[in-house]
Amino acid sequence: MGVVIVGAGAAGVHSAVALRERGYAGSVTLIGGEPHRPYDRPPLSKAVLRGQGRPDDVVFGIDFEGLGIQVESGRTALGLRPGERQLLTSRGDLTYETLVLATGADPVRLPGDGTHVLRTLGDAERLRGVLDERRDVVVVGAGWIGAEFTTAAREAGCRVTVIEAAGAPLAGALPAEVTAPMAAWYERAGALLRTGTKVAAVDAGGVSLSDGTRVRADAVVVGVGARPATGWLAGSGIALGARGDVLADEHLRASVPGVYAVGDCASFPSGRYGARLLVHHWDNALLGAKAVAAHITGGGDAAAYDPVPYFWSEQFGHFVQYAGHHSADDTAMWRGAPDSADGWSVCWLRDDRLVAVLTVDRSRDLAQGRRLITSGAAVDLERVAAADLPLKAAVRAGVATGAR
Repeated sequence: MGVVIVGAGAAGVHSAVALRERGYAGSVTLIGGEPHRPYDRPPLSKAVLRGQGRPDDVVFGIDFEGLGIQVESGRTALGLRPGERQLLTSRGDLTYETLVLATGADPVRLPGDGTHVLRTLGDAERLRGVLDERRDVVVVGAGWIGAEFTTAAREAGCRVTVIEAAGAPLAGALPAEVTAPMAAWYERAGALLRTGTKVAAVDAGGVSLSDGTRVRADAVVVGVGARPATGWLAGSGIALGARGDVLADEHLRASVPGVYAVGDCASFPSGRYGARLLVHHWDNALLGAKAVAAHITGGGDAAAYDPVPYFWSEQFGHFVQYAGHHSADDTAMWRGAPDSADGWSVCWLRDDRLVAVLTVDRSRDLAQGRRLITSGAAVDLERVAAADLPLKAAVRAGVATGAR
C-alpha cells in the first residue's frame, strides 16, 4: 500500500523525495489534479510572468522514475474513507498505508467576467498574454501577489490601477504603519493605488467600486488571499479549523491515524510562538515535508515541527523578506528609514527577545535576525534600533540563549 501523497506542488514533491532520502523503501505515489508535470510555484509571479523564463523552467528537475516515485498528473482527490484507508479519486480508489495531504490552497475569487487569479501555470500563461498585449488592468488587492503582478504589468507597459480595501498595502500581513511607505512604490512605478475602497461589481468592461466610481479595465486580476484546498475532505472525519485548515499536531499528523498534512493546507501548533500557525509560504512547504518524512520513517525519534517562518518577495525593484511571527502585542522597532539608500528593517520584540523581522533591501538583517529568533537570544533594545550596527551585535553579553 505504501505512502500516497495528495498534491504535486512543493510540499507534496518534497515529501516524496524526503522519504526516499531517508531510506523509505515502500511504494510512493504522488497525485496531482493539474495535467502538467510537477512544478514550482514561486517563479510564476516572478520570472514566468515577466517573460524571463519559459514554462518548462519551473518544472521540478527531479528524476521521479529513478527514485521510484510514481507520479500521476491529472488525478483529482474527491474524498477520503480513513477507516478503510481509502482515497477516492477521479480515476478510482487508492488504498494507502500512510496518506500525506499536500493540496495547497485555492485563491479567493470574485464573481464576474474577465477576472484572473495567479496560482497555477495555466494562470501565469494566460496573464502573460494580458501583459504582452499591454492591456489596461485592474488589480484587486495590494498584497504580495498584487504587488508582484503590478510590478510585472508596469514593466510590460500596461496601465494598472490597484484597488485595496484597507488603508495601506499588505494590510493582511503587516501593520499599516510598517507598510505605509510601500504605497509610494506604486506611484513611482506608474501604477495608481486606490486604498480604502472595495470592489462592488466586476463586468467585462471593468469594475464598479463601493464609493460609486468605476474603473475601466480589459482584465481584472484578483489577489485577495487564498484558502486551504480542503473542501474535498468534508465528511471524512479529518478535523478542520475555521479557515479550512487541517488541524495538524506537532508532528504534522491529522486527526485520524495514518494521515499527515503539510504546506498551505495545514496549520500546526508552535511552541515557539504559543499559537497555531497557518503559513502559506514555500519555505514551510519544504521544511514541513522533511518533518513529515522524518516522522514517517523515524516515528517517536522525530522532533516536533516548530520552524521560524520565512518569506520573500520581489516588487518594484525592492527585495522584501520576512522571518518569524509577530502579534499586535509585540513591540515594533525600526532600523533605518524607508528612504534610506541602504534599505530598512522592522524588528518585533516580545520582552527582550526578537520574534520577527521584516527587511527591505537589507538581507544581512534578515539572516542575522532569523538566527536570533531561532536561538531565542536576549537582545539590547537600543542596539536593535541602531541601524549602523549589525543586528547580531544586539545580543546581550553574558545572557544565556535558548529558544522560548
